[in-house]
Amino acid sequence: MTAAEISRIAGVTRATVSNWRRRHDDFPAPSAGTESSPLYDLPAVQAWLRGRGHTSTASPTEELRTALRLLGPGSGVAARLFPLAAGASRRTPEELAELAALPDDRLIARAAKTAGELPAAVPEAEPVRYGPDDADAVRALLGCVREAGPQAAVDVLAERELDEGAASGVYQTPEGLAVLMARLLPADTSRVLDPACGSGTLLAAAARQGARELFGQDSLPVQGRRTAVRLLLTAPEAETAIRVGDSLRADAFPDVTVDAVLCNPPFADRDWGHDELAYDPRWAYGLPPRLESELAWVQHALAHLEPGGHAVMLLPPALAFRSSGRRVRAELIRAGALRAVVSLPARAAYPLHIGLQIWVLQRPEPGGTDRTTVLFVDGEGEQRDGAPGTASAADAATADAGTRGGSRPRRSGSSPSAASSSAVSFDWAGLTDRVLGQWDAFTTAPDTYADEPGVARAVPLVNLLDDVVDVTPARHVRATAADIDPSTLARRVDDLHKQLAEQVTALAASSASGGWQPSGASAREWRTATVSDLARGGALTVLRAATPGTRGSKGSDAPAVERPVLAARDIAAGNPPSGTAVDIHTDATQTVVAGDVLVRAVAGGGDAAAMTRVADDRDAGALLGQHIHLLRPDPARLDPWFLAGFLGAEDNIASASTGSSLVHVTPGRLRVPLLPLEEQRRYGEAFRRVHELCAAVRRTVALAADTAATLTTGLTAGVLLPPAGPAGPSV
Repeated sequence: MTAAEISRIAGVTRATVSNWRRRHDDFPAPSAGTESSPLYDLPAVQAWLRGRGHTSTASPTEELRTALRLLGPGSGVAARLFPLAAGASRRTPEELAELAALPDDRLIARAAKTAGELPAAVPEAEPVRYGPDDADAVRALLGCVREAGPQAAVDVLAERELDEGAASGVYQTPEGLAVLMARLLPADTSRVLDPACGSGTLLAAAARQGARELFGQDSLPVQGRRTAVRLLLTAPEAETAIRVGDSLRADAFPDVTVDAVLCNPPFADRDWGHDELAYDPRWAYGLPPRLESELAWVQHALAHLEPGGHAVMLLPPALAFRSSGRRVRAELIRAGALRAVVSLPARAAYPLHIGLQIWVLQRPEPGGTDRTTVLFVDGEGEQRDGAPGTASAADAATADAGTRGGSRPRRSGSSPSAASSSAVSFDWAGLTDRVLGQWDAFTTAPDTYADEPGVARAVPLVNLLDDVVDVTPARHVRATAADIDPSTLARRVDDLHKQLAEQVTALAASSASGGWQPSGASAREWRTATVSDLARGGALTVLRAATPGTRGSKGSDAPAVERPVLAARDIAAGNPPSGTAVDIHTDATQTVVAGDVLVRAVAGGGDAAAMTRVADDRDAGALLGQHIHLLRPDPARLDPWFLAGFLGAEDNIASASTGSSLVHVTPGRLRVPLLPLEEQRRYGEAFRRVHELCAAVRRTVALAADTAATLTTGLTAGVLLPPAGPAGPSV
């Protein structure tokens, strides 16, 4: 391990590690590397740190990554640890701790026995054996399963194996997106297939919605193992069949038909088998063009459906309008196979630079009802900056833990963890409610469905079958209603003007100078302590952030909750708790108490959104969400606003973080000045005033945007007239 890794484990700076090397003769000598970049033996360093009372501040997943890396490329230990992760999920935390404490020889023997409990559902699962060199990795895995959950351990193993195998462009599907896609299926869906299952996120979402027969296939063996273990954790009672291979060229389920297909297939794959599959019977709607591999996946999905069955697929936006796919799109529409297209905001999932689309398809039933319309939902428009009803722009700075399911033929070298940390968070709960509301209304009564301007519209098939056959939602969803009442809109404009004037007055009061004084000829200097030091001294307690897919050792379903959930995006945007069951922390019983200091665990580089927040009465009682570190200070020793203000400082966050485009905050490394409680309260009051100023700015900006958008709509729709007389300086 490097000196940087030692500093992360110990919760100190690189300079401190260098001082240890110079001042302590018993500090472990380098075991490899060079003079300028020495490498150290992990067990020796850990023993030295324990001897001096330094507890590790590295997360369990970081420790597992370090242990795997130290074994070097080609060890294959990551693949052999998959069955152990599944077997360990059935052990209690106490049993795992007892197992990890065994001597190396007994640990290895017991680990092999535990791994042997893995059912045959995992592709290519064979009896595994561990050698003496694997002991540290086995202990790290057991610790990760015990503290972070088995799914977190499985994701780290897959990340390592994908890196060693030089796999490219492999991303998971965001958890919120997987839930949305699964909920678009009928409630009675039981048999589900994902022919590009990747990490199994979509199949796990289907299982949580009630599916009990799950079929998956992926071209990468590591993804097949990953899916199988995920389903064992998420739905242990379900019947699963996971296979490895190319679904288009070597379909592992040629005779299987299912109620539904959920799929996030590879995009822009030019080597999908166009020539050898030219006469394949699956192409009932036309031969997919060579550069339209996605249309091959669409027809593959339809071929596996029972009559009336649904397919929900995540696809690139170009598929909706490219001229090469026009003929196949037209046949899908004529047959009534295309039921809905939903556009998503850019950066909701990989590739981040484009807004992906969800296509909902249904296999026609012989003699079934003729379908006359296609539903279009513009979810991308709902997230545009400045538009009424948008999610906060600050939401885009909060990372979401899910990533993409199928293997991608591009972005070489990307890893699952990179994808997880780079996918940003949106208001998935709000977007899901909007989409499902339109879909339910459309499927319940398609002939009487009422369009919602700016959100959704049902378009007759005949209007789609033109020379382009463009099924892009933004092209078909009307931005404004045709029957706006002029007097109603005028009253709304007056009301918005009054609210905006009041808010501007409040903003001016918040920004008024309040006796801020210089500290002297130079900046103040003070002694500081890390959060780890304060926690060891009992001044506060820390609850680490959780990531998606780590809901307990047995991978239970996301619980139904009646309490609000405080999500990381709420901290960034300054909103009340808005999360759902999907956002809940690993410890689903952990509630927020007024006075808690909440720190976002992940943020975008250069992110100006709030990183910290002091819980108030509106947060009290809410369940803690993922990607949040909770610090509970002792009020007799630490002022909450003082703590939050210094913890959220840009330099403090930067020094306690890793990453570039997104930073992952290690709370134990954050530093706080050591000041008397009375002086802390003075600083705390100042930080509280700054917080109120930021909140007033956000409210003013939102009202101004709403007012401007409403005026523009009224003028362009012909329902408002410009003010009479000379133009004034303002609206």
